[in-house]
Amino acid sequence: MKSLWLKFSILIETQLRKLSSVHCKLSKLLAAFLCLFIISCSKNKTDNRDHLVFRYNENAAVNSLDPAFAKIRPSIWVANQLFNGLVQLDDSLNIQPDIAKSWAISPDGKTYTFSLRDDVRFHKSSLFGADSTRTVKAADFEYSFKRLLDEDIASPGRWILQNVDAFKALNDTTFEIKLSKTFPAFLGLLTMKYASVVPHEAFEKPGYDFRSNPVGTGPFRFKIWEENVKLVLRKNPLYFEKDENGVQLPYMEAVAITFLPDKQSGFLQFVQGKLDFVSGLDPSYKDEILTPKGELAPKYRKSVTMITGPYLNTEYMGFRLDGPDKALKDKRIRQALNYGFDRNKMILFLRNNMGIGAVHGMIPAGLPGFGGKGYSYDPSKAKALVAEYKKQSGDSNPRIQMSTSASYLDIAEYLQREWQKIGLNVEVDVNPPSTLTQSISTGKVSFFKASWIADYPDAENYLSLFYSKNFSPNGPNYTHFKNAEFDRLYEQAFLETDNAKRELLYKKMDALVIQEAPVIPLFYDKASRFTQSNVSGLGINPLNLLVLKKVKKSK
Repeated sequence: MKSLWLKFSILIETQLRKLSSVHCKLSKLLAAFLCLFIISCSKNKTDNRDHLVFRYNENAAVNSLDPAFAKIRPSIWVANQLFNGLVQLDDSLNIQPDIAKSWAISPDGKTYTFSLRDDVRFHKSSLFGADSTRTVKAADFEYSFKRLLDEDIASPGRWILQNVDAFKALNDTTFEIKLSKTFPAFLGLLTMKYASVVPHEAFEKPGYDFRSNPVGTGPFRFKIWEENVKLVLRKNPLYFEKDENGVQLPYMEAVAITFLPDKQSGFLQFVQGKLDFVSGLDPSYKDEILTPKGELAPKYRKSVTMITGPYLNTEYMGFRLDGPDKALKDKRIRQALNYGFDRNKMILFLRNNMGIGAVHGMIPAGLPGFGGKGYSYDPSKAKALVAEYKKQSGDSNPRIQMSTSASYLDIAEYLQREWQKIGLNVEVDVNPPSTLTQSISTGKVSFFKASWIADYPDAENYLSLFYSKNFSPNGPNYTHFKNAEFDRLYEQAFLETDNAKRELLYKKMDALVIQEAPVIPLFYDKASRFTQSNVSGLGINPLNLLVLKKVKKSK
């Protein structure tokens, strides 16, 4: 009955979306029939099971259910419910066991040996024949990693193994990885969903589409995916993890995801109680749910729970240092722009205090290396630097154009007004997000709005933006910053296994970036989540990863 209802509801929902306004009456009849069908089904149930279903909306599409292609946040969130890897992160970004129950690292830091659990099984599937499932073995990780490196697969996640020299299954429960060079952040890379284990049977069966019929080991298993309409996951009864009281996870019976592209529509669904969870803030509703100081609006305090925490995302403005704009090549102008606005005021009035002014450099709060001395608001110093540049260069009215997207237009206009006060006229050029991203990568814009969200919990993630061998478009150094001392420190950090010494190297690199000013750090983002008051156990983490295995809903 449940399966019939699910398929029927998706069919009706799809058809209703396709109907034009001309068929309004027919739409209403179909909707009425759907309601009658729901009511008739519910009468056959002895209890309301809505408290066992976790519902949320995605405004962006899921591109694939294959973890090898889990590049964008919507896909990463779903992959985190379906798959497991060797290790995982807790909410404090500590690396914890997952399928690997323990591991050892050789004294030279190049060999990692993982001991695997022997009670992890794949989701039930016809792929495994009459038994419907099988135990995960070390050979499955060997297969999964080879697949990640396969050029024919073209996974965007193959880079996480770029420092790996070799890997192999030593036996059913022992997996070994050898690095070509020491890389202390390597375990963090293995927490990414790219490194999930998948069964070889799915790729050996002719015609099997793993992208839309995934088989993993996670707390939830795949049920139905109607692209851009609805995605349903069901509880995995074979899941190996238990809570501190020995109760098997997950607690919820299902996860239901809808795909309304408009964030305001998704928020309205949440307010009406049709969704359990909303992530992040959008200008369309931020002033509705939050006070100017970033507190939950009074009318929602009884019905909604707000969860906030640091988010490993630094929002910044970048300069293309080898671009055509003469003024931006001068460090005095770049420093003046850094000194010329109040970051905390910007966050208070434009972000409802949901963020931290980036006065400590590029490394965000929550990572080793954070806490250096960056740029504070100093209009007098900014004016002096601008005046000095104009006098010595003879350029009395430097032309500066800032490229951004519509989502950050309010911030761009605020900066424009503040910089005018220090003697600089900055034009604002608004681009579609995809166009801006491409232009930044190819060097077609000299001054641009960007952000960097950590892929893994290590400050090296942010400092890689300034390593000269990472020049875009082949790497993330979009500013084309080049500094011999920075490169030396960066390469030294790769070899350093002592955490305290590596943190000191990170701070020195961040200080060099601040001094040379290839970027203007704007703010360190905050992750914000809003749930219905009957939801518990959701939590939050600095990578904004969605973890649903411990979520509960009261009736």
